[in-house]
Amino acid sequence: MLEIKTFTFNMFGVNTYLVWNPQTKETAIIDPGMISKREEKEIEDFIADNGLKPVHLINTHMHLDHIFGDRWVADRYGVKVKASTDDEFLGRQAPAQARMFSLPMNAEPVGVDEPLRDGDRIDIGGEDVHILAVPGHSPGSIVLYFPESGWAITGDVLFEGSIGRTDLVGGNHRLLIEGIRKKLMTLPSSTIVFPGHGNPTSIGREKSGNPYI
Repeated sequence: MLEIKTFTFNMFGVNTYLVWNPQTKETAIIDPGMISKREEKEIEDFIADNGLKPVHLINTHMHLDHIFGDRWVADRYGVKVKASTDDEFLGRQAPAQARMFSLPMNAEPVGVDEPLRDGDRIDIGGEDVHILAVPGHSPGSIVLYFPESGWAITGDVLFEGSIGRTDLVGGNHRLLIEGIRKKLMTLPSSTIVFPGHGNPTSIGREKSGNPYI
């Protein structure tokens, strides 16, 4: 059984996840949102203290708040950026995204080194993880489904009682709702949802109580 640790970083409150195999220590870093030296040290210390070995850097999508720490993670641990190429234009436009939100910083552009596509499988700590493309919040939004662990890391696709906003560049409300209904609401109701912001929930809870779907 894999283990998961949630960190909440930056002014947008992004959930950054570490997922690892407790035997092999192989680890995926998902949506690194670290924006300061303090936040970098927090995740670095946890990795060192637990003897973890980062082998994956995965973005559920490439809005700025979810990629703040990409370059640091890639350089520190020698891992490549894995994400959908449909969002690569957003990563390349990180400086423009910073200006859009009036952030006083020089955000570094981020590209995709290894593309993840709908239907792909990726080995995370010995578990065969399914890549589900659910566009609408952004063109390249993906969900990571862990069938053995019973989790879905949904980025900004699905939240507790809510869904991702669709008013940003490339957003599409119809596609988002369609993808959630077809690809997420068909998962087992017991599936734990780890979203890009806020508290965990479950597929069953969202089926019965999410007013947007």
